Amino acid sequence: MSQYVWGYLPEYEQERDDILDAVDSVFRSGKLVMGPSVRQFEEEFAAWHGVEHCAGVDNGTNAIVLGLRAIGVKPGDEVITVSNTAAPTVVAIDAVGATPVFVDVLEENYLMDVTQVEAAITEKTSCLLPVHLYGQCVDMAPLRAIAQKHGIPILEDCAQSHGARHHGEVAGSMGLAAAFSFYPTKVLGAYGDGGATITSDSTVDASLRRLRYYGMETVYHVVQTPGHNSRLDEVQAEILRRKLRRLDAYIGRRREIADRYAEELSDTELVLPAVAAGNDHVYYVHVVRHPRRDAVLEALKEHDVFLNISYPWPVHRQRGFQHLGYAEGSLPVTEKLAGEIFSLPMYPSLSDAEQEKFIDVLRGVLAAV
Repeated sequence: MSQYVWGYLPEYEQERDDILDAVDSVFRSGKLVMGPSVRQFEEEFAAWHGVEHCAGVDNGTNAIVLGLRAIGVKPGDEVITVSNTAAPTVVAIDAVGATPVFVDVLEENYLMDVTQVEAAITEKTSCLLPVHLYGQCVDMAPLRAIAQKHGIPILEDCAQSHGARHHGEVAGSMGLAAAFSFYPTKVLGAYGDGGATITSDSTVDASLRRLRYYGMETVYHVVQTPGHNSRLDEVQAEILRRKLRRLDAYIGRRREIADRYAEELSDTELVLPAVAAGNDHVYYVHVVRHPRRDAVLEALKEHDVFLNISYPWPVHRQRGFQHLGYAEGSLPVTEKLAGEIFSLPMYPSLSDAEQEKFIDVLRGVLAAV
């Protein structure tokens, strides 16, 4: 196995006392489901983003599912998004009975090409779902103008962008609602699954809270369907509360690692991440491109380095979504990127020495392929 894997164990060793104290405090409280830790985390997470409300849920996929339902997306509707994303973005759209409609992405930063959105709008379009991918934000000013012109709400997918900013506005604060994942590898990660949907709209928030709790407002009385059992776990909420206080430090370390890659790899054939105008990148993953990507990855394996591709198969070309009817070549930039992109090691516990060793190996491989 590669020595450059997500740094769960080093992070745990650094934060072990606080994490164990968080677990112990919940177990000793006697409140294991929807207790004070969930309420306090929701308040703190909403405040961090400058919005009014946060509803903690069980995972990032359901954060999107419930977000879509809470803003009124129904079976038969269309939701405009991108194919260059993790499959859960699109799985969530499918789960509410809506149809995903894809626009292409920009080659320079891999984000939604907002100039294609208006042409994709039909009478069935009920949501625009931009994905703030890899750690930076979609160009939201023109997207919001389109949304306002057509009266279509925006649900931001922020699973990969905790703490990212766009012209000073934090990811998650620029649409009607926003969905987050707290999967352990995220910029703000739990020690298991978790998610949240945030909004400043009290009607949307009330719907989110009902939907995550069987559709109930009071115990045993369902007032909204389809309801779910999608509650954020109390233990994970307390861990996230502790880690939220360190979010700026996590982001700072990720930027240090990205800066070192930029300094030491700028003279290679790698296409390094481009930060879009007005963006503050948080580098959830450090995605680069190379015209001979597969050869580079195979050569790295000989050095016991196994790197990830985010993502090798565009969603519209995956077997489970063939029914959508997108032919090969229909999203040319997305498809081109899928053959060239891969991710360099990126996590706060990656040491300078480990990064330098990796860079040396990578430079050697790049010179040889």
